[in-house]
Amino acid sequence: MEFQGKSFLAEKDFSKQELEFLITFAIHLKKLKKLGVPHRYLEGKNIALLFEKTSTRTRSAFTVAALDLGAHPEFLGANDIQLGKKESVEDTAIVLGSMFDGIEYRGSSQQAVEDLAKYSGVPVWNGLTNEWHPTQMIADFMTVQENFGHLEGVNLSYIGDGRNNMANSLLVTASILGVNINIVAPEELQPDTEIVNIAREFAKGSGAKILITSDIDQGVKGADVIYTDVWVSMGEESEFEDRVKKLLPYQVNMDMIQKAQNENLVFLHCLPAFHDTETSYGKKIFEQFGIGEMEVTDEVFRSSYARQFEQAENRMHSIKAIMAATLGNIFIPSN
Repeated sequence: MEFQGKSFLAEKDFSKQELEFLITFAIHLKKLKKLGVPHRYLEGKNIALLFEKTSTRTRSAFTVAALDLGAHPEFLGANDIQLGKKESVEDTAIVLGSMFDGIEYRGSSQQAVEDLAKYSGVPVWNGLTNEWHPTQMIADFMTVQENFGHLEGVNLSYIGDGRNNMANSLLVTASILGVNINIVAPEELQPDTEIVNIAREFAKGSGAKILITSDIDQGVKGADVIYTDVWVSMGEESEFEDRVKKLLPYQVNMDMIQKAQNENLVFLHCLPAFHDTETSYGKKIFEQFGIGEMEVTDEVFRSSYARQFEQAENRMHSIKAIMAATLGNIFIPSN
């Protein structure tokens, strides 16, 4: 396996063996962190954190991960960078690549993160685009590995908007890793054919089973993992009323959990979750639509099935593994 100098832009660019290594390495780094054992693989490195979109977990995870690894992170927000506006992505990439050893990007454009990798000459890590969320995937399947002790043959049901970056990433990553994946969504919100075809090609090699369905009973029966995400992603707020009408039947509640018929089931959510009205956004939605809980009920969110906060912590450990593997001087065995 060759990670040194490689960017991490989309899951489909990596093999099963490579993704499994990153998950295992993340679990190892988590143990070192808990034991207080230093692991400063990136001593003296400088990391640029480009955030065109707001973030809590991704920014925090990259910042703490960089510091733990001995690197210096520099945050550049939407008001600090002008990718494709006042300066081309190519020009920005060349400049940042001459000053920093690695670059993280979180924004809308997949093309932007790919151009940063093309022109910067340093590893670039995709912190989220409209198409893919690869760093989240290492954390998610790390959490699955920790809870079940294995990945192959685990049954994961993703419920909700099947066309967003999370659905894309889960579908493809599960197919690479041999995890059986169900996308359970209304027909008009199911994944694009192109993404499904990519996943099916990977599934031929891994043995993963893929189901795309609008039937909730069929989609969650036998699930080991039920996963959901917000109904409306950043930039789609104008579609909220229509989206709620389509997705309200797909709310993850205890009735849905029971349909899985699996006492060992775990619930995952990449957060933030709208499970109550304890936010200004939640209060606004309640006032406008009379809905106090959206994609997941508070009962499920606070239940013994819930692992979303372990999953959130794992963002830091998984991002640390990705940065250390692609930028650090570590030995990676080929088998």
